[in-house]
Amino acid sequence: MMKKLKRLFKREEGNVLILVSVAFMGLLAITGVVIDGGALYMTKAELQKTANAAVLSGAQELTGTHESAVTSIIDEVLLRHQEQNSLESVSVMMNNRVKVELKKTVPLAFSKVLGFNTVDVRADATAKIGVMGRAIGAAPLGINETLDLKYGESYPLKVSSGNSENGNFGILALEGKGAKNYEQTFREGYSEELKIGDKVLVQTGNIAGATRDVVKEKVSSSCDISDRNCPRIITVLVYKPVCSDPISCTNYKEVQITGFAYFYITDPMSEKDTAITGKFIKRVGTGYVSDMASDRGAYSIQLTE
Repeated sequence: MMKKLKRLFKREEGNVLILVSVAFMGLLAITGVVIDGGALYMTKAELQKTANAAVLSGAQELTGTHESAVTSIIDEVLLRHQEQNSLESVSVMMNNRVKVELKKTVPLAFSKVLGFNTVDVRADATAKIGVMGRAIGAAPLGINETLDLKYGESYPLKVSSGNSENGNFGILALEGKGAKNYEQTFREGYSEELKIGDKVLVQTGNIAGATRDVVKEKVSSSCDISDRNCPRIITVLVYKPVCSDPISCTNYKEVQITGFAYFYITDPMSEKDTAITGKFIKRVGTGYVSDMASDRGAYSIQLTE
């Protein structure tokens, strides 16, 4: 009887050892999956950030004339993130959108015991441009929404007191009335966000001198239109007059914002000038897209699915 009991105990010890070994292998496999899964998750997150950065940067050049300008910036972003070898495809539609697809093969560590050596991680991002509906840093200058802009042609942006003869241009009191407030806002840009639908007052008084001083500072920069930080490029408001009598709307004191435009200052102002000489350009800038805004060449970027 004692011998039988001893043999039974020995068999149970062997079974426990087998069960413990199997459990240990299972725990090791689960640990490996968790560790490798975490690594894959981190890789996916970083790859997605890189894809987003690439299309957001590349979309800044969608209003240009060469697709190569878009792809060149994307290449620079990928190189900066050390993901140039992860690029799978780039799709560019000028004046519309850009899409990037990335793929990265990630070697696995612990999951090899389950027969998995590598996993392909993918990320894609699409950015499109839309008409700007909100912006920060606008100049205290505006154009009537009825003006038919011809981009690249020279325009005299009138800055004498009151409205211009044809009612197309105007100076605005974004920070309050007065030449000092106007000059500071023109030099630095309006510090708060403006959006379509906002109403602002028309500036009055003699501000031609203040305008000349700021224009001289901006024109002294040797930058051109291709420079994203060029001080010669100013954000101009697009407006419609707020009138009690829409039929005979003259000498209005308030305007309502309907959109935004970009104006590139080309020449300094002489002592007799009452207008800023420059040209309106199409450009992608910092702001927010709105389907309700008037399209006058100012665009913003948004990520899409």
